[in-house]
Amino acid sequence: MARQQLQVLHALDVARTQRYHAWAVVIAGMGFFADAYDIFCITLVTKLLGRIYYHVPGQPDPGMLPRRIEAAINGVTFCGMIVGQLLFGWLGDKVGRKMFYGKTIMLMIMGSFLSGLSFGNTADGVMATLCFFRFWLGVGIGGDYPLSATIISEYSNKRSRGSLIAAVFAMEGFGILAGCIVTLVVSATFQARFNPPAYEEDPMASVPPQADYVWRIILMVGAIPAVFTYRWRVMMPETARYTALVARDAEKAARDMSKVLKVEFTGEQDKIESFTRDRDYGVFSRRFARRHGWHLVGAVASWFVLDIVFYSQIILQEEIFRDVKWIPEARTMSALEEAYRVARGQAIIALCGTLPGYWFTVAFVDVVGRKAIQFLGFTMMKGLMLVVAAFYHHLTQPGRRIWLVVMYAFTFFFANFGPNSTTFIIPAEIFPAHVRTTCHGISSAAGKVGAIVGTFGFLYASQRADGSNEVKSGYPSGIGVRASLFVLAACNVLGIIFTCLLPEPNGRSLEEVSGEPINREDADLGDSRVLPL
Repeated sequence: MARQQLQVLHALDVARTQRYHAWAVVIAGMGFFADAYDIFCITLVTKLLGRIYYHVPGQPDPGMLPRRIEAAINGVTFCGMIVGQLLFGWLGDKVGRKMFYGKTIMLMIMGSFLSGLSFGNTADGVMATLCFFRFWLGVGIGGDYPLSATIISEYSNKRSRGSLIAAVFAMEGFGILAGCIVTLVVSATFQARFNPPAYEEDPMASVPPQADYVWRIILMVGAIPAVFTYRWRVMMPETARYTALVARDAEKAARDMSKVLKVEFTGEQDKIESFTRDRDYGVFSRRFARRHGWHLVGAVASWFVLDIVFYSQIILQEEIFRDVKWIPEARTMSALEEAYRVARGQAIIALCGTLPGYWFTVAFVDVVGRKAIQFLGFTMMKGLMLVVAAFYHHLTQPGRRIWLVVMYAFTFFFANFGPNSTTFIIPAEIFPAHVRTTCHGISSAAGKVGAIVGTFGFLYASQRADGSNEVKSGYPSGIGVRASLFVLAACNVLGIIFTCLLPEPNGRSLEEVSGEPINREDADLGDSRVLPL
């Protein structure tokens, strides 16, 4: 028997891409713009924080954050994201996607603003309050992942659904670039105004008192795009798929989508009972395990492995920047100049590798499919890392360093034209409506566990073999980089294997790809229906 759908859901699947799609992408995408700014801007100011708060008068080194403080600042945001992803993912299925959509952005606004107001009587006190506020910032950012991905997937048509979800995620690239630009502008402005001398001339004067404003301004600017997004988020109607298939109110779904699509729909409430029959099973039920267990394993494991690789790529960053003379030794420049140079280097990588990768995914995800792009990304990152690891000493020699930068940029390109984008897209498409945000939240939370493993693992691996923190660059060099790259290449191999567990959602309706029974005859088939990989 031919598969049937509610009229309003069928209309969403076949609708041409139009203004309301762009409107939804902008609303969700501005949240991800703010997300990326808030997550990555902290890496631009950590050296500045070390100079301001941990320089010891009379000591020759300019000061750096202790390992425990650096780990805490990075880790609390990820921990907050895990909480937000699991909590708001669960709430998105229980009370609706829209209900908490504005609340996540409010947490982001307050977290960004209050991070810049971090206070304390001692250096550790300031860092403690910074960690507290960034934890709550992370909760808001984490909640944005499952809610935004699911809202866009449920608003989209089946022909361009992947591109629309990818476009939301691609706003991360602009957020990263914006963080670099703000840091460049603020640090250059303060440097021109106060003109601090070189470090050798006056160690204390190389960190003028006004430098404390720089990092605070940079963090607080992250609240601005979130403020402009709040009003539009609270005005969005609930998705028709949640209203009809989870809340089981076909009349309201028809009214909401009539306003969006400018077409009149009937509610078809009489069909809801048969369309939603036997959908009360949860994520941890035996029935879910039989129908979608391997899919969840594939989504969770792929995102976990990807984030280990993605966040561990920072092990090369300062090493490369120093080798190509983008960042001289810290003692040869002022604190504000160092912040400027770090931001400039990251902006170049963002422009050459990160941003193009995101938008290649937008262009091709509905052409070649999600799994093909994920396979390609993991494969190319593995190959590039193996080449860099094998020829690392040759690539760090004068005259060859530009190739190290090029290959480093390409690893970011294929991370984003690859699993960094598709691991966000696929979980929003392959699970039933009543557990969709929960499963996306679990998958994204697994990714942030991977980020913690990658960031902390390689952060502590960067210490000297004798256990001291006296590392010239703060990151491993020579054999340390090579060994790390071989480990990351192996992680990419695991990513390729786990991708095989996922179905291909390209060109299929959400109900079809998730294997949901959408009429009484389908429901009667129960668990005997098998969704092909």
